[in-house]
Amino acid sequence: MDTIFAQASARGKAGVAVIRISGAQAWAAARALAGDLPAARTAGLRVLRAEGEPLDTALVLCFEVGASFTGEEIAELHLHGSAATVGAVLRVLGEMSGLRLAEPGEFTRRALENGRLDLAQVEALGDLIDSETEAQRRQALRVLSGAIGKLVDGWRADLRRAAALVAASIDFADEDVPQEVVAEAAVLIGRVSGSIARELTGSGAAERIRDGFEVAIVGRPNAGKSTLLNALAGREAAITSAQAGTTRDVIEVRMDLGGLPVTLLDTAGLRAAGDEVEAIGISRALERARAADLRVFLLDGGEVPLIAPEPGDLIVQGKADLGAGFGLAVSGLTGQGVDALIGSISTVLSERAGSAGVMTRERHRVAMRRAIEALELAIVELGFWPERAEIAADGIDRGIRALESLVGRIDVEHLLDDIFASFCIGK
Repeated sequence: MDTIFAQASARGKAGVAVIRISGAQAWAAARALAGDLPAARTAGLRVLRAEGEPLDTALVLCFEVGASFTGEEIAELHLHGSAATVGAVLRVLGEMSGLRLAEPGEFTRRALENGRLDLAQVEALGDLIDSETEAQRRQALRVLSGAIGKLVDGWRADLRRAAALVAASIDFADEDVPQEVVAEAAVLIGRVSGSIARELTGSGAAERIRDGFEVAIVGRPNAGKSTLLNALAGREAAITSAQAGTTRDVIEVRMDLGGLPVTLLDTAGLRAAGDEVEAIGISRALERARAADLRVFLLDGGEVPLIAPEPGDLIVQGKADLGAGFGLAVSGLTGQGVDALIGSISTVLSERAGSAGVMTRERHRVAMRRAIEALELAIVELGFWPERAEIAADGIDRGIRALESLVGRIDVEHLLDDIFASFCIGK
């Protein structure tokens, strides 16, 4: 396998840049630049040279096989972060025999192939790099620490015990097998199935933390929706006008509310459309509002417009600067009540986020549904013991395989190219 190298730190001018080298020739390549190397996992200051000419003074770190991120020999060069310095060192490495520039995500892919990470941890590493809010960081770090793998290992241990009980009963079918053996297998399968179902329930909230919640501001024309969006965003994100129907399309603003990723949606005023373009805007507004995680109904003395609030939605009186208002009242123009509204939105979304599990992707949900379906079938077949014992055993086996796909042990080769394509070259 080739020895690969790449800049692991962000590109551009910086105080320090890191170049990572991984593979069988990593230490030899670092030695060619730095002369002697420091002891493994110890930083040493060295002058990097090419053909006797100094390139830079750098910290050099080496990690041995089995103790590195990829599981291979790794050398890291911590350079001064100028584009010229980094470019010179990369150029010299590229001219060495047996070395090549890494492909996107190739370091992490080698970590997967060498058993340093499972597939769920690989996904979490990508999420951690992309995290923008505190909730996203905490969730990604939890999965990266192996939370999904620990769940799968526990489920798998119980199912293997159940499978062993069923197999033993099949092998000794001619003898009197105690009924307690079948009952224990059924209890184990039921316990795992219930635990998976609870995790499946929390996967929706976990995915919203990963991708972001959507909050739609809805109301009639001239209710002050765009002005409120600008106040929440702290900038002129939407055009405001006294003329009704100014907002024709959905305007999105990404925000961090209480550590949660939130996209605020300013929608077209909901009313009977005055022209074809406005009708399209209203149709899109209704579609996005219904699909949003939370709706903020901004009233202007009138009724709730066109769609009814759902449980948890917020009813807000707008233009509070023009009157006393009632309940939760805001003015996007003066900022009155905006902090209270932000607090209310954060409270609702935080309560929903509190139910989040560790499964964050549709791939995870599909695998869990497959596992539950297989295990429920196995429990049914155990009820026809011993005639359908082999069908029950097959259900248990299919449940185990579905769970193992969560961490990439089986049936995921077709996913890997898509997953690693989103990684940067140095990761």
